[in-house]
Amino acid sequence: MASRLLHRLRHALTGDGPGEAAAGPEAEQFPESSELEDDDAEGLSSRLSGTLSFTSAEDDEDQDDEDDEEADHDPLPDGDRAAGEDAGPSCAHAERSPPPDGQRGSQLLTRQLQDFWKKSRNTLVPQRLLFEVTSANVVKDPPSKYVLYTLAVMGPGPPGRQPAQISRRYSDFERLHRNLQRQFRGPMAAISFPRKRLRRNFTAETIARRSRAFEQFLGHLQAVPELRQAPDLQDFFVLPELRRAQSLTCTGLYREALALWANAWQLQAQLGVPSGPDRPLLTLAGLAVCHQELEDPGEARACCEKALQLLGDKSPHPFLAPFLEAHVRLSWHLGLDKHQSEARLQALQEAGLTPTPPPSLKELLIKEVLD
Repeated sequence: MASRLLHRLRHALTGDGPGEAAAGPEAEQFPESSELEDDDAEGLSSRLSGTLSFTSAEDDEDQDDEDDEEADHDPLPDGDRAAGEDAGPSCAHAERSPPPDGQRGSQLLTRQLQDFWKKSRNTLVPQRLLFEVTSANVVKDPPSKYVLYTLAVMGPGPPGRQPAQISRRYSDFERLHRNLQRQFRGPMAAISFPRKRLRRNFTAETIARRSRAFEQFLGHLQAVPELRQAPDLQDFFVLPELRRAQSLTCTGLYREALALWANAWQLQAQLGVPSGPDRPLLTLAGLAVCHQELEDPGEARACCEKALQLLGDKSPHPFLAPFLEAHVRLSWHLGLDKHQSEARLQALQEAGLTPTPPPSLKELLIKEVLD
């Protein structure tokens, strides 16, 4: 399994793989087709015995997929679904049984991919993201029942860095596909998407086929520059993580929120396209608040410095004064130089561009509306 995915990754990077089709004059070459109805049983067997682990509900295989019924509803309205494998309250009843061999295979694959990125990041262009479904869990959240797919997002970066993760269900992928079709008819015409099924949505075969199709679907979208920069695609990756992290921070669950803020920051860095003018700043604010509440002022100050670098000398931004105030306070606590930030904050206050004292980063996080 690991060798097959490494083979796919090399073709994705070099663009010389067989069987690739162009999606338009501006598209890069695609990976293999995502239409999986004709996959052979041997391929499925190999797939299921590799890194993908899943749970199934054979006794419910004839039930309708609730994702078909809830396609127009946002499954993450209040940040109730987590971004990692521990998906919070909504996944409290998830049936999880990842086999030990599958876990070892996933760890091996991650190490091999990291080694491959380390060796090739300076020689192979363009460098695209690799998407790997690492688990698929049947979640019972009465009255709903659905499959939650957890994907590892691996891209170029420092050696040894763990991949970012997202967890999505079929209706999330379907909504993304539908929105992009409305906006980009031409580029989307050549991109396949796994069709809906009325029965057998929770069988191992269906889950495996959809897992592979979702990997290829995201890979195809990343291969087309016009689609790669689409706000809907950026929202698909980042917005649920930010909502959940914001909710946990506002309720004081800082350790849980910190992991989600860090994952969201890594996703934005790997995507390489701004997911919104304020989202990187919001993410750094969340990281700074959580580090501070968990008594790690050094990391909190580092987040403030990174945010101030992003803000630069631009016209006053709502986040500027709160970051300056936090940087001054943390620098004083650590016995580090604070004069430059202190002078900038004072200049803003004297110009009437921010109140005295300015709002805190935590206050901004609570008031910020993510849509």
